[in-house]
This record gives sequence, C-alpha cells and structure tokens, in this order.
Amino acid sequence: MTNPLLQDSTLPPFSQISAEHVVPAMQQLIADAEAQLQQRLASVEQPSWETLIEPIEAMQDKINQAWSPVSHLNAVVNTEELRKAYEEAEQALTAYYTAFGQNKALFEAYQKIEQSPEFTTLSQAQQQSVRHAVRDFKLSGVGLEGNEKEQFKKIKARLSTLTTTFSNNVLDATNGWYYHFVDADLLQGLPEFLVTGAVQAAKDRDMDGYVLTLDLPVYFTVMSQAQSEELRKIMYEAYNTRASSEGPSADKWDNTDIIEEIMQLRQQLASLLGFENYAEVSLASKMAESPELVVEFLQDLARKTKPFAEKELKELKQFAQEKFGLQELNAWDVPYISEQLKLEKYNVSQETLRPYFPLPVVQQGLFKVAGNLFGVEVREAATDTWHQDAKYYEILRDGKKIASFYFDLFARAGKRGGAWMAECRSRRIKEGELQLPVAYLVCNFNSPVEGKPCLLTHNEVTTLFHEFGHGLHHMLTQIDVASVSGITGVEWDAVELPSQFMENFCWQPEVLSFLSQHYESGEPLPETLLANVLAAKNFQSAMFMLRQLEFALFDLRLHLQYGKQNFSGVQALLDEVRSQVAVFMPPAFNKFQNGFSHIFAGGYAAGYYSYKWAEVLSADAFSAFEEEGIFNPATGQRFMHEILERGGSQNAMTLFKNFRGREPSAEALMRHSGLVEDNAA
Repeated sequence: MTNPLLQDSTLPPFSQISAEHVVPAMQQLIADAEAQLQQRLASVEQPSWETLIEPIEAMQDKINQAWSPVSHLNAVVNTEELRKAYEEAEQALTAYYTAFGQNKALFEAYQKIEQSPEFTTLSQAQQQSVRHAVRDFKLSGVGLEGNEKEQFKKIKARLSTLTTTFSNNVLDATNGWYYHFVDADLLQGLPEFLVTGAVQAAKDRDMDGYVLTLDLPVYFTVMSQAQSEELRKIMYEAYNTRASSEGPSADKWDNTDIIEEIMQLRQQLASLLGFENYAEVSLASKMAESPELVVEFLQDLARKTKPFAEKELKELKQFAQEKFGLQELNAWDVPYISEQLKLEKYNVSQETLRPYFPLPVVQQGLFKVAGNLFGVEVREAATDTWHQDAKYYEILRDGKKIASFYFDLFARAGKRGGAWMAECRSRRIKEGELQLPVAYLVCNFNSPVEGKPCLLTHNEVTTLFHEFGHGLHHMLTQIDVASVSGITGVEWDAVELPSQFMENFCWQPEVLSFLSQHYESGEPLPETLLANVLAAKNFQSAMFMLRQLEFALFDLRLHLQYGKQNFSGVQALLDEVRSQVAVFMPPAFNKFQNGFSHIFAGGYAAGYYSYKWAEVLSADAFSAFEEEGIFNPATGQRFMHEILERGGSQNAMTLFKNFRGREPSAEALMRHSGLVEDNAA
C-alpha cells in the first residue's frame, strides 16, 4: 500500500496517516530531493529561474506537503509513537536543510542568477525569493569550511533535539499534574461549566469529587474567578513552576539545563557565522536594524508606560485592602482581585460576557467581518480530519474557491496548549496549475458541555480573531512563488500585523452587535453591558503592556548578552529586567522562563519584541479604518492589496508605507491602549 504521506493530494489524508508512515516517507523524500538536486546542479550550465529554482521549489513543496500534517498531528493528537517518529524524522530534516543551506555550488548558482541580466526580467516576487535565498545561505553557514562546517551541522542537529525536548517537557508538565479534592467549598466563585468539567475530569480518573488541570481555559478561569486563595495558590504554583526544579513536579521535566545548552549552542552558532551574538543572527532577516535599536524601542515604551502601570497597581492594592482586607498582594491574588475590581468599576467580567459569545455565533460574526472587509465568503465543507472536533472551511470570492482552512478549537488531552496558525499548503504554480493555500487554525477553548454550545470569554473572541488574521495573511495571498507567498518570507517582526489588526474589530460596537447573542435568549449584548465592555477595554492595559515588554526585553537581552563576561545568568537577567520594567514582582519560585516556549521551542528567539512592534504597525494600520470607516470597502481593499495579498514579496516597511502613505507611528498604539498623558494624572 502506498504511504499516505507520499500521495500527491490537495489535502492531507489524515485518517490514513499513522506513526509508522512518518520516518520512511521523510527518508524517501529527502533522498529523492538530494539526488535531484545533485543531478540538476551537474547538468545545468547556465542556472535560471526555470532550470534551477522552479524545480527546487517543487521539490521543497513535496517535502512540506508531507511534513506539514506530521508536524500538525504531533501538536494536536500527540501520542508516544507519533512523538518518537516525529523526533527521528525531524533530525533527518534538520540534517537535510543544514546541508542544503551549506551547499556551496547551489549558493553560487543562486548568486549567478542574482547577478545575471535575466534577474531584472523576473517578477518582484521571484527577485525577492532569490535575494532571501542568498541571505539565508549566508546565515546557514555556506561560507564555512572543514571542521567549522561540521561543527555547524552538529549544533543545528542538537538544537533541533533540544527545542523539541523543551516543548515536550512543557506539554508533559502541563498534562502530568492535576489537583484532586472533594471539598466543594473550594469551588466557590467558579462558573458552572468549570465545575461540571472538574466533576467529569475526576470521573475520567475513577475518582470522587473534583479534578482541576493546568489546561489554559481551566487555569485562567480558576485564577480569575476562584474565591479560595488556597486553590489559587496551588494552581499558580503548579503552573508557574512547570518544567523546572521547583514546585509540585520539581525536577520531573526540568528545562533549566536545556535552556543553558540552547543558549550556549546559539552563541556558538553566532560566532561561527561571524556575529557577536545570536540577537544579531536573528535580526539579520527582520525589519529592525540592530538589537540595540530594538532594546531602545522597548525601553522607551516601558518608560512611557510605567507611570500608568504604577497608578493601576496602586488602585489594585487599595481595592484589595479595602474590599478584602489584604495587606499584601500575592501573585495568585492579582488576577482574581483585578477581576473583582473590574466588576466593581464597570459591572462586567469575562464570565458575565461568556453567555453572549457562543462559538457558532462568534464564528459567523468573524466570517462576516472578513466578508465585509475583503469581499470573501466562508463556508463549511466535508473532508477528512484528525478529530471529530476539527472542521474544514473553504474561502470563496465571486463564488470561486481561493483557499481553505481547518478549525480545531477545543482543548483536549494530547493537544498542545495555546493558539496558533500553521501552513498546510502554500499558494504556488504547480505543473501549470494553481495550488491553493490551506491553513491550520488552532485554539484551546472549553468543549461544549451538556448540550450547551462552547461559550467564549471576550478574551477568547479576540484570540480567535487574532489567529484568523494570520490565516487571512496566508490564504488571501496573490503571490505564486511559495518562498514569499502568504506569511512565508514576511519579516518575523511584521508577521503579527494582520493578526493584531483583526483584534481591533472585536471592540467595535458595530461588530459586537452581530458578534454577540445570548445562547439561550438570542438577545445581543445589552446596550449597558456593551458600554461597560468598551469602558473596560483598557482596564490595566499598562500592566499588561509592561508584562509583554518584560518578556521581550528578557528575550532580546538574553540573546544579546549571553556568554559575555558580565552575564550574570538567566534567572539573574530576568530579575534585573523585572526590577527595571515591572511594577509587580512574582515570587522567587516562579520559573516563567522554563515554560517560555516562544523563544526556546518556537521561532521567536531574539524576536519576541515582534509582538510589540507589530502592535505599533497594526494600531497605526487600523487608525486608517477609524478615519475612513471601519467597513469602508476602499480601505479594506487597499489593506488587502497592499498587505495581505503581497505576502513576503516586498519588504514589510515598503508595504506598510504603500498602505498608510507614511512610516509607522506608536501614537495610535498608546491611544488605543488608553495610555495618554491626561490619564496618568
């Protein structure tokens, strides 16, 4: 029987894929690709787009089509067998891509194309693809010889193993802990859906009473709603010591040594490539000019934000003392007391809003926003998926299918936490035919219980809009060169622009009128509640901003300073950043860094600042809609043509200026966050 991963299919045949298929398929594809590349380099005298790059793109697409479902399944239906197969195949792929990036003959062929008269006849997208490739060859160590070349390969292979292990440790630490209790008093303040889930989780383990897990919807609800300080403290400690030497699972899945080794290897990699530090390596393919300028940007935002955050914390402490008699505010008190303060000030909480945001209504509202802005229609279609909860949708324009995506929105065992968008298929010309883009869109919401639909908090609504923004960037592209199509080839610090842009629509009264509908009565969000939601929009926005800036500065300074003589250690650096930026210090046992998958297992190493920079871009972009009308068709079309459709075919700054008519300004971000001078008094 043919290996399903080797089938040339428009969509992956998920139900046919099992762990045993992974390694043989990837080994065969890699062997084929290496043989084809060798043969092509030997036979092509004058390299060109048609004779060299196009066949390579086709070859890479074959590998991506097989690896994409494997990587996806490993994240959403993780099993021991699949994990083992994934890790073995990932090692082979890492070795393949490292060798590809260090292929001197191939690099020289690309350089020949870039320097040839033919280059000027190529399309903008093709030219950008070649430029990116030449840059990436240099960053892949193509200039290294002998021992240094071998050392580079070993480092890349080891980093691949370490980042996967880091991610697995966080997943295992999250899944490996639960809290069992029989005292119903601990549940006071918690919503019905969570109590029902806790009873079910206990039954699933053949236990009486209740079980709470560290799944994000459970954790965040407990921290913000549970009246019991004892329960909040237990949950806080378990969550914030995951994969560390502290807390209830101490040393079981500890990432401490892994962080050190990852950092050592990244620094070695930077040195081999002729950079002073890994931050310089990371920024070589981003919008930002230097790590120092990014640090300056972040510190400037922190300076402007801190007075507002100090005022917010003072208000919170005063409320905690007056209302709850708390002389000291602990980290596990902050979310709960904040939610109570928000309730008192605005008579609104995430739980108050939940009944008004049933997932089916929110989904339809989201699709309506996309339709109004970009002239597209979204409809569900039938296809093979990996789980009964996963759904498949097609995007149409003028009745013609232009893209499709999968939605997998509910939390479950064996599924990685968080929310993300990933590529399933890229838009490209394949054997004269257009291959349409396909995306995976993943969240971790509470499943529907006892006949009730999944009910979202407003925060979860914005998460859904955020991920769909990434999806639109991937799916609405009009670029046919895979390496710069959709989100591929977009500078990392601009990739969050469309996602954060879409979040703005969750706060517009015009949108909330059709985005909300009480799951029982069918009533939209009442006027008074809507007014309160909008009034509470910037509640503690400065404290939230500082927290993001803290993560970003820690990440960037870690990759800038690691290995230097005055570097005091990972924890010491985090403490130092907090002392400069934060207004509230977490307890000493908090080991946030041990679960910071974005930078130690994702693509955000020395790039976490991208979220904040992209917020500047997205707030400024959205201000054009505020000026011209949020559903102004001309503005929507302009954003689609200048940003979404262009992918990575031009530099992000050029695309932004084409849309906005000028360089970006942080003024809109500060205004949208309510951080303007007269509010700080």
